[in-house]
Amino acid sequence: MTQHSSVREAQQTGSVDSLNEHAGLDADSFKAVFRNHPAGVAVITADAGDGPVGLTATSVFSVSAEPPLLVFSVSGQSSSAPTILAADTVIVHLLGSEQLDLATLCATSGIDRFADTSIWDRLITGEPYFPAAQSWIRGKVIERMDAGGSTVIAVHALQAGISHGIDSAEPLVYHNRTWHRLGRHSRIDG
Repeated sequence: MTQHSSVREAQQTGSVDSLNEHAGLDADSFKAVFRNHPAGVAVITADAGDGPVGLTATSVFSVSAEPPLLVFSVSGQSSSAPTILAADTVIVHLLGSEQLDLATLCATSGIDRFADTSIWDRLITGEPYFPAAQSWIRGKVIERMDAGGSTVIAVHALQAGISHGIDSAEPLVYHNRTWHRLGRHSRIDG
């Protein structure tokens, strides 16, 4: 066995005996592993005073119910990052499969995501939001942590909007670089 194949085997089995444990996984391998890990799709919007921005994220998750906290990450390469990082509050839209258009809109770079004024509005508190979203949470940013080329943002939930019929809605999921919906057909009884 060559040293190269033993390193590959160690990487595949998780063994670090023959590896420098601090070297880390290369970017392509890391992406390949997470490609098979599905994630819910959300759109984050904010306005720090220079106009609304939005981005699509699969990194949103709840941290605590008491107090109500959630986190998400923003890539430093995102054109929306400067505004979201400067904002005191954000809107986190949790999308259903019927909001694929919002997910693709906010995932597309180089366009004005808020050009169509018929699909968004502002809350009474001023934040831009998409009323068609399955549900949304308005929250106050309470912590920012640099993590590689991204920033992890912790948010204290202040207000929520939930659409009628959410119990029967199919969530939008991103898996292996493709959009999916979860529904009765994908349920596994265990």
